[in-house]
Amino acid sequence: MNPSKLPYRPCVGIVLFNQDNHVFVGERIDSPGAWQLPQGGVDRGESIREAAFRELKEEVGTDQADIIRICEEKMCYDLPPHLLGKLWGGRYRGQCQTWVAFRFSGQDRDITLDGHHFPEFRDWRWIPLEDVAQFAVPFKRDTYLAVIKEFKDLIA
Repeated sequence: MNPSKLPYRPCVGIVLFNQDNHVFVGERIDSPGAWQLPQGGVDRGESIREAAFRELKEEVGTDQADIIRICEEKMCYDLPPHLLGKLWGGRYRGQCQTWVAFRFSGQDRDITLDGHHFPEFRDWRWIPLEDVAQFAVPFKRDTYLAVIKEFKDLIA
């Protein structure tokens, strides 16, 4: 099938800021050395707000955060050819993400990566927002640059 005929997977992306205005990134279990912001699909009937809190709890292990902003524009990316057909049952060409910025209200010890039945991350750290794109896999880099631009005023 022609990948351009496939739909995008509806998704939320999460930018979790700590009190020092650094953001959470996690190292993927399935790709050591690949770091990313938390993200995940939006379930049928679920609001962006509900999906963002669910994904935060599943991937970061905490919901101790408050929403600062929900990006109005969706950001979409295509999977590279070597991943087409391997992710999400081959039903999608990539993801169309609504990005949500949160302010973390907990302590670092509240972050637990193994609380979900399918953990995504093996390690995590706080980094400056402007460094996020250099941690991204190449096919997500443009999206991460747009995320930085969208939320950089939150650290000014």
